[in-house]
Order: sequence, then C-alpha cells, then structure tokens
Amino acid sequence: MKLTILGCYSATPRALTNTTAQVLEINNHMFLIDCGEGTQVHLRRHKIKFNRIKHVFISHLHGDHFFGLVGLISTFRLLTREADLHVYGPKGIKEIVTLQMKLADSWTNYNLYFHELTSKESELIYEDELVEVHTIPLEHRIYTNGYLFKEKEGERKLDVDLAEEANIDVAYYRKLKQGFDVENEDGILIRNESVTKPGQKPKSYAFCSDTVYKEDIVPIIKDVDVLYHESTFLEKHAHLGPRTKHSTAKEAASIAKQANVGTLVLGHFSTRYGGLEPFKAEAQEVFENVELSEDGKVFDFS
Repeated sequence: MKLTILGCYSATPRALTNTTAQVLEINNHMFLIDCGEGTQVHLRRHKIKFNRIKHVFISHLHGDHFFGLVGLISTFRLLTREADLHVYGPKGIKEIVTLQMKLADSWTNYNLYFHELTSKESELIYEDELVEVHTIPLEHRIYTNGYLFKEKEGERKLDVDLAEEANIDVAYYRKLKQGFDVENEDGILIRNESVTKPGQKPKSYAFCSDTVYKEDIVPIIKDVDVLYHESTFLEKHAHLGPRTKHSTAKEAASIAKQANVGTLVLGHFSTRYGGLEPFKAEAQEVFENVELSEDGKVFDFS
C-alpha cells in the first residue's frame, strides 16, 4: 500500500503549496482521491501513469477538492484514452463536468461513468475480488464523504511439507490456499488450519477531509492501518473549527486514538501557518504515531 500526496493544503493553490489530491496504490489498484487544481501537472511530476487511474473519488464540491477534475478528464481525451473512467462524488458532480464538456463540444472518446452519492450513512460504493470502498459520512459546510479503502482477505499460505505429510494430492493445493478443508488420498478430511497459515494481513486506508470533529466516524474506521484526517487549524485557532466545519490537529489525533488506527497522517493545513511541525507536536500530545503530509511526499505502508 503506497500513498502519494499530490497536494495537502486548504483553500487556494500557491507557488509552493497545492490543494488536496492524492493517489492510493493498494492491491494492484491506483485510486485518485480528490482532484484539486493542477492535479494532472502533479501526476506528471511524479511520473504516475494516467492510464492506471480508473477510479476517482471526490469528497465534496468545494473547488480545492475538485477543480482539477475537468482538466484531467479533458487531457485523458486528448491522449486518446480508451479505458473506462469511474468518478464517485456528491450529486451534482455529473452536471458540473458534463456542462463544461457540452459547451466546449469536447465529449470523451472513452466511457465516463458517474456514481453520485447522496446517502448520509456509510455505504459500499465499489467492490471487486481484491478491494472494497465504503463512504465515511463527514460533517462540513456542504455534503461531504470520506472514503475507506479495504483489501479483502488474501489466500492462505500453504506449508507444502505438512501437506505432503498429510498425503494430500497436489491437485487440492489451490483449494487449501483458498481456505477449504480437503480429503487426502486415504479419504481422511484434513483441516485447513493444520497445513496452512494466515496470509498477509489485509491493509486499509481511511481518507477524512473536510470535517468538523466527528466522533461517530470512529466505528467506521476502527483499526484501520492508516488514517488521513484533515487538520486545518492549530489549537490557538480551535474556535474557528465549529464555524468553518474544520478540525484541529489535536482533534484529528483524538479520532485516531479512539479508532485505534496504526498511523495518523495529517493534512489540509491552513496556509496561515509558517511551518507544519507544530501540527505534529500538538497531535502527538494525544496520539504518538503521527506523520505530516507534504506535497510530493510518498508513504510506503507495505
């Protein structure tokens, strides 16, 4: 599982700070999460292949989270993309994108699918044999979702020596890896656990931006390996949180602690601050394992 931060600041892009966008690579998938202005430039800068992106997840319809989407879709068209593209986001995302395409007479030459979200409860929105994605209902000034990405259980590890000792035909090895009990060549049922071990623990990633402090997301993100949580403000500006529907670094840490996550990654920083270290310091007063997002930073959670 690898996370590339393309942008992690709030409000407006600046010369040295980019608005929210990130790429999550998990179990052979490459997901684009939010698409702030200039995202396609940052994708090129980090040599991320456009054609590997088949699913885009937009948290909400504030510009610093999706103004780069139309440009990216247009560039895909100019590059004669053929692969389908799926866009998940709040109701209205389809109208915004298709209106610009209509007025520019620039319809895509690939299939473009919109999956518009309206539910205020967590729901499964994508699933295949490897990964599933659920929404995380957040509380912001407009309808907003975070996203929970979870690997599915992989195959078990077969101990070939034990399988041979148990007199199991090699034709049944695949079934054993899939978790089934099988009969050996003597007709005796061999329990799966006696010849296999659990496979690699499935990884999980939760993306939460933007939101006011919201404890009821804790059950949804319980025990995730990595939590990205917005931390727009330091404690000296905590009074701005309820009004703007944003969180502080310490509040993000409180969510991480309650949810027993593995690693907390802070992001969506207000550009009013001169540096990021105070965010980490304040968060670590509550939760120890804290990382700071930085534009261009790559986290490898393999």
